Amino acid sequence: METTKTALTKEQISLWFQSLQDDICQQLETEDGNAKFHQDKWERAAGGGGRTRIIADGNIIEKGGVNYSAVHGPMPENILKALNLPKNDFYATGVSIVIHPKNPMIPIIHMNVRYFEMTNGTYWFGGGIDLTPHYVIEKDAQFFHQQLKNTCDKHSEAYYPKFKKWADDYFYIKHRKETRGIGGIFFDRLSSNDGFSKKERFDFVMDVGNIFCPTYLQLFHDNKDKAYLSENKEWQFLRRGRYVEFNLVWDKGTKFGLDTDGRTESILMSLPATANWVYNFKPKAGSPEEYTLQHLKKEIDWINYTG
Repeated sequence: METTKTALTKEQISLWFQSLQDDICQQLETEDGNAKFHQDKWERAAGGGGRTRIIADGNIIEKGGVNYSAVHGPMPENILKALNLPKNDFYATGVSIVIHPKNPMIPIIHMNVRYFEMTNGTYWFGGGIDLTPHYVIEKDAQFFHQQLKNTCDKHSEAYYPKFKKWADDYFYIKHRKETRGIGGIFFDRLSSNDGFSKKERFDFVMDVGNIFCPTYLQLFHDNKDKAYLSENKEWQFLRRGRYVEFNLVWDKGTKFGLDTDGRTESILMSLPATANWVYNFKPKAGSPEEYTLQHLKKEIDWINYTG
């Protein structure tokens, strides 16, 4: 972590996050062609607030959220202890997205880009983007990871392999011994170290934010008209159940939001409208469902994957 002050302010960063929320919401509404985002503006009693935007019952999107927040105030003692930080006030701002599509052939996507600073000058950027297919499709996985690698390589060729591994390790359902999906990139505590300036770190975060729509809307186009059966929906509900398990049991962002008295409805907007749990479900041998389970593993090189 670095404490060097630069001309780049938290207000400038926060304004860009707001513009990112606006742009993504507009593009998703246009692509869905039916549903519109509903906005709730909220205030946090201890300081700050945000704009929660929820979309539901669309042509393509069953439920989703694109949230912006900027909160501040005294850092809770349990967070200070967990992060091994000195007692200070904090400021945290960012955008968080989760989209649950209707068609089980379209994957769930999650993205978060964020900035955090303390009154002693300590700051860092974090975030990432990951994909959770109900059905693993090799060409989609390759496209998704190639998009992320291209974005990372613009800033450092070390980014993609490092942040991909971080995502594999982070988005892992330990009690199931399976990854939440096909991963992506995940990063945290990026500050002015390793030869990077604060502006260079923010440039990277902006590029990650801006890759969301070109990437996910392509997956929309490729899969939205694919036919599916009732058993495909049943499998989708089971995979959503795994998504719920990860978010409620393991996700640090969920815990941070709840521990800092964030807005509960906004924090839990990531949960799907409908999910299911079937006792000891076993997919049929040779089925697409079995294939998917076999590929929910860490360290798969999706860009060069050959089956």
